[in-house]
Amino acid sequence: MKRIMTLFALSGMALGMNGGGAGKFLLTSQSFKDGGALPVEYTKAVGGENDSPQLSWSKVPPGTKSFVICCVDIHPIARRWIHWLVVDIPATVSSIDRDASGGNMPAGAKELSNTFGTPGWGGPKPPFRTGVHKYVFTIYALNTAALPPLKGRLSEAMLLRLLKGKVLAQASITGTYEQK
Repeated sequence: MKRIMTLFALSGMALGMNGGGAGKFLLTSQSFKDGGALPVEYTKAVGGENDSPQLSWSKVPPGTKSFVICCVDIHPIARRWIHWLVVDIPATVSSIDRDASGGNMPAGAKELSNTFGTPGWGGPKPPFRTGVHKYVFTIYALNTAALPPLKGRLSEAMLLRLLKGKVLAQASITGTYEQK
């Protein structure tokens, strides 16, 4: 419970960030509806193409110098599995196209390793019969143009510690997926 509370404190209101709404930083996707199912083409499941989803953001807070995007499976069995971690997205960028991961990312953006151990998007492939998994996509607006050079795989907790004091605002949307 202490770990969960620490993650909440690092990732949310305790740092003075907002999460969307009228006049606030907003994250959307043409690939899926917030709270809706991710289509199979975005997954690593049978029949999936492992395409990264399209994401757009608006109402960027003043002073933003870069963005970070992180997608985490919050299902208890997944133990906060990172599916996508992108850092150093320039402040001039307001969207990422569908299937951009691995070769068509905005100039300057860096894709770090996901929990699968590969850089870039690693689409959902939850264990069979574990129920609906929730994939939370979060964008962080930062007051710095770039993070220090990063190597290896970061956990969500490590990322949040690295971002502490640099986040102006954050916004999230959630997609779901289940393998029956």
